[in-house]
Amino acid sequence: MVETADMPEEQSFRVHPYARDLETRVTGLTEEGGIYCADSIFYPTGGGQPGDSGRLRWEGGEIEIATAVKAEPGAPGAVILVPAEPQPLPPVGTKVRQEIDWERRHRHMRVHTALHLLSVAIPLPVTGGQIGAEKGRLDFDMPEKPEDLEAIERKLNDWVARDLKVTEQWITDEELEAQPELVKTMSVAPPTGQGWVRLIAIGEGAERIDLQPCGGTHVASTGEIGALKIGKIEKKGKLNRRVHLHLA
Repeated sequence: MVETADMPEEQSFRVHPYARDLETRVTGLTEEGGIYCADSIFYPTGGGQPGDSGRLRWEGGEIEIATAVKAEPGAPGAVILVPAEPQPLPPVGTKVRQEIDWERRHRHMRVHTALHLLSVAIPLPVTGGQIGAEKGRLDFDMPEKPEDLEAIERKLNDWVARDLKVTEQWITDEELEAQPELVKTMSVAPPTGQGWVRLIAIGEGAERIDLQPCGGTHVASTGEIGALKIGKIEKKGKLNRRVHLHLA
């Protein structure tokens, strides 16, 4: 696991997940009214995490952004900002200020990191997941419902209380291929092909409890998540069960 200048250049939503605003410029517009920028603090929908909402301001105008989505390779930007309603757009080259709905984003970060904890507390293959501002869920290849949900909930809240650090690392595609146990999701493969894969670690040294590929945004330590409560467990097929996790 290394960090070198050869790693892919990352957008600000990943490098600076706590940034609430950003000065950048418009690099393109889509036919549907979307906006490309040179950089983005708006997280684009992906990996079960919703795209960020917020505002875009420039001299003489502003527009509400409903969400953000990933752009296709070769586009004039990595992220497309999607306006909430049709309005005049800033011309290409315009200097703009991006402002995200920070409270909503931060709740997504808390839920996302909590779901990583859930994948450790229930050590079964993950078949799907979804992140919201109040709760999230993971689908597991789980033939039978866990017998002691209270014990799982206590374990989750113990990890929160220990305030474990959440950090990122990078490995090569080849290193990931040699360590298939790092991949917990059955339905979605980690993004490969650029040479590098981002890993999220929870805990350090002997206290590390998790390490897995992930492109989403996370809190800096588990204490920031706050208390957690396991919600309903739904049967979704012969072997699949859906476990809901709530911010208390």
